[in-house]
Amino acid sequence: MSPAAPTPTARRPGPAASLREQVHRALVAAIVVGELEPGELVSVPTLAARFDVSATPVREAVLDLERRGFLEAVRNKGFRVTRVSDRTLRHVAAVRLAIEPVWMERLAPSFPAEQLGELRALADEIVEGARRGDLVAYLQADQTFHLRLMGLLGNPVASDIVADLRDRARLHGLSAMVASGTLADSAQEHHELLDLLAAGDGAGARTLMERHIGHSLGTWAGKPED
Repeated sequence: MSPAAPTPTARRPGPAASLREQVHRALVAAIVVGELEPGELVSVPTLAARFDVSATPVREAVLDLERRGFLEAVRNKGFRVTRVSDRTLRHVAAVRLAIEPVWMERLAPSFPAEQLGELRALADEIVEGARRGDLVAYLQADQTFHLRLMGLLGNPVASDIVADLRDRARLHGLSAMVASGTLADSAQEHHELLDLLAAGDGAGARTLMERHIGHSLGTWAGKPED
């Protein structure tokens, strides 16, 4: 009998950035992948215990997520995780499709070879997070990878827009993909994208990025793809 697939769990935020930023990223990841489900009630004390940190960085992160629409305050109870409609997710994907594939096509002819090693390491982190079922690590490495690529084009406004759009996704199918062992295979697309960029294949990079974003409405969201 093969061993059971790893179960995604919340991790204590690490020391790489400020504790508030780490808690913020961990909460976003937990909401995006459905570890914190739509409609679920949370409080600052329970989240502080969940992440094994003090209440202050949690309170700051929660208030920021309330402003951004991830959470809504419930009087005398804490905060409720908001629900995002399928229509909104389609709108998010449509805007991403209008930006990211085009930018990857533009990046390919001038892709800096000296950046390839660092980006390969990030792609390895994504694959390893998927293999272990550590969805927080997976999403954080994925976000860093794609924003690093966007940053190579020197337009911080576009990078900020993409970062916000990626946070708005809801990828509740990732846990099932961990259990089936297919998420690690899907994660290899990051290495495929780097292969195309390094080869200067703009059309190929655009096509792969279109397929990659399409997963956010398909398998990553727990739905079939065409």
